[in-house]
Amino acid sequence: MRRAFMATAAAIFMAAPAAAQEGSWQPEEPVTIIVPWSAGGSTDSVTRVLASELEEALDQTVVVTNQPGASGSVGTTNAWEADRDGLTWTAGAAVDLGSYPVLGMLDVPIEEWRLYLHIANVAVVGANPDAGYENFGDLIDAMEENPGEITVATAGTTSGGHNAMEAIAQAAGVEYRHATYDGGNPAVLSTVSGETDITTQLASEQAEMIRGGRIEPLAVLADTPLEIEGYGEIPPVTEWIPDIVTANNYFGIWAPKDIPENVKATMDEIWENQIANSEELQEYAAQNGAIFDPSYGEEAQEKARPILRQNAWLLYDANKAENNPEEFGIERPE
Repeated sequence: MRRAFMATAAAIFMAAPAAAQEGSWQPEEPVTIIVPWSAGGSTDSVTRVLASELEEALDQTVVVTNQPGASGSVGTTNAWEADRDGLTWTAGAAVDLGSYPVLGMLDVPIEEWRLYLHIANVAVVGANPDAGYENFGDLIDAMEENPGEITVATAGTTSGGHNAMEAIAQAAGVEYRHATYDGGNPAVLSTVSGETDITTQLASEQAEMIRGGRIEPLAVLADTPLEIEGYGEIPPVTEWIPDIVTANNYFGIWAPKDIPENVKATMDEIWENQIANSEELQEYAAQNGAIFDPSYGEEAQEKARPILRQNAWLLYDANKAENNPEEFGIERPE
């Protein structure tokens, strides 16, 4: 008995330092999060809130740097090609990350990334107040009467805004003129200025303009109404297109999954104990019509799959994607 006890104690003693080491990452240099979109958009704004939380948790500077281009794939590729030491991350919508292989932009399946998600965003169909649309039905009527003439501003192919407009176009059988910008913020501003008729970017990117009366929200890409603090309720798109498929658009940060184990263990712990209870991120979500729903690892992969499947096949069926989603294990939605 004594010998067995001593052997067990020795095993525990030997394992303890390894377990402690696994979750004890302390970066000695600043951590960089690449935002692959321009400043002021949804990814940029929420990532700066997150960076402040991570600085406190890691006791290290977290630098947010904007590297826009090619629908976010430029900055994402730079993060993929960086040293695998945990010091370089990238941010955005998981649906964009998962769609890059289908679009031929970055041949890296989403499963090769370690995901840390924090909020889910929804897209809003927002119109310039002078465009004359009283509701979403008016917009659909205009698109039917003027095929390909209504200009829709988005942050580019695969962006949340483009995904939303493609879903509407296919479900309603309408055509539109796509106007692309290097981020959600310039896309929204183009509609505010009247350069474009509408934008379908995320609620978080339009919230301030909606509250200020500079954008008229016509519908939210969801099956339930959206409440925006300081404005009120936006009706769901399903009031006009009952059969349209919608899914939550999850945002977060990620790095290649082969970063050191102690980095992942530390980030897991931060996500579970601090990010999951972040009052700052909860307040951000409330003010911007987003859903606060942190997750990491396999749970995050599961949450990202519904909208990825929807969007990848939407792009492929519209002949806007080079590759068949099945080649990357993305099944067609039922």
